[in-house]
Amino acid sequence: MATTIADAVLDAALNYIANNADEIYYCSAQPTTYTEASVTFKLAGDTLTVGDGNGNYVVGNGDIDGRKLAVTPTQNVTVNTNGTVTYVALSDGTSVLYAKALDAGVAVTTANPLDPSAFDIEIGDPVDD
Repeated sequence: MATTIADAVLDAALNYIANNADEIYYCSAQPTTYTEASVTFKLAGDTLTVGDGNGNYVVGNGDIDGRKLAVTPTQNVTVNTNGTVTYVALSDGTSVLYAKALDAGVAVTTANPLDPSAFDIEIGDPVDD
């Protein structure tokens, strides 16, 4: 028998991020706490507008299956500390809701603003064993 899950269930998880993550941090290492994201490993940070479909967040079909949250950060982000961005983290101001390793690190300096790339958070459909 096949396993199914309604898109609305997957969307609920993605919308939790879209409706609560109003901060984005570009970090030199993987942050697991708000302090690590916003202070310890922070090279740059910015605010996001919460809510699905507002420009920063859009929920839709996954690239292969399931559902995804497309995240489009704002451009020209002020860099606070020189270094190499290896993680991006989304936060609600008290905790890290999502942290993603970058495929390749991005060197940043305080002399130049950061123009971050868009990225997706995907939840695939369940797979039967």
